[in-house]
Amino acid sequence: MLPRMRTISDAAAWLQQADPETAFTKTALRRLVTTGQLPSVRVGQKYLINLEALEGFLSGSTAAEASEAAGRRITA
Repeated sequence: MLPRMRTISDAAAWLQQADPETAFTKTALRRLVTTGQLPSVRVGQKYLINLEALEGFLSGSTAAEASEAAGRRITA
């Protein structure tokens, strides 16, 4: 199964659709990605977020656990 990868804007829209009362913004997601708290892949100037990793992060998993749950490994 292919990972569901989304840009920060698309991931924020997905969260907003799933929970209209969410407090997460694009800025909050961008901060999590750029600080390494949320695993992502950088393609050119865009960051792509695996939605399964995002779900794992929001359920309380660490970045490594969220990444493994999404079937990816974090490389430094």
